[in-house]
Amino acid sequence: MKIDPSDPGEKDRDRFILSKGHACVALYNILAEKGFFPKAELNKFGKKNSILGGHPDMHKIPGVEASTGSLGHGLPFGMGMALAGRLNNKNYRVFVLLGDGECQEGSVWEAAMFAAQHKLDNLIAVIDHNKIQAMDCLDKIVSMNPLADKWKAFGWEVREADGHSFPDLNKNFSHVPFTKGKPSMLIAHTTKGKGISFMENAPIWHYRSPNAEELKTACEELCLDNYNEEL
Repeated sequence: MKIDPSDPGEKDRDRFILSKGHACVALYNILAEKGFFPKAELNKFGKKNSILGGHPDMHKIPGVEASTGSLGHGLPFGMGMALAGRLNNKNYRVFVLLGDGECQEGSVWEAAMFAAQHKLDNLIAVIDHNKIQAMDCLDKIVSMNPLADKWKAFGWEVREADGHSFPDLNKNFSHVPFTKGKPSMLIAHTTKGKGISFMENAPIWHYRSPNAEELKTACEELCLDNYNEEL
């Protein structure tokens, strides 16, 4: 992405919107690594007077393009940014990361139709397709299958990837838009709780916090030997 941590509001920057705002901890770490704010700020996550809350706030955090967490809003927001870029003759790109359960929202499909009709090939969306939403598996609540075919039918160019493989992701992102004149959709197949035996594919870990013993086990399985036992 074309970004400048020293000038987060630069008009020609690429934009990234984390529509699934509850995944903000990953975004915060990346922003800190890129230099948008000091890494020490990460230790204040969720604490009183911290800029880093449970969902990203565009008015407090440099590099955050949209305050998200109300699912179904990120793609329409990004679509508007992409359209604005087209109308203003800007060449920036807009990336939006969605959850698969979020795709049950009608506003997602309204934005999908609009983006395809207006040939917004500066819009690139990614779906974290872990097949689990807040309380259970997608197929037990509202199935999204066949997910790729749905997006193709709405006029998007669609690819699929292993969401845990950096080479696979890099291969796809190195050629965007996938097709000129179409918005791009990358469906990233993932496993919720990847790498932690008792968390993998278990819906309860969407909202539950580990106790001290579970945290110790998780860190050991992730080969983290410097975890803070007081957390």
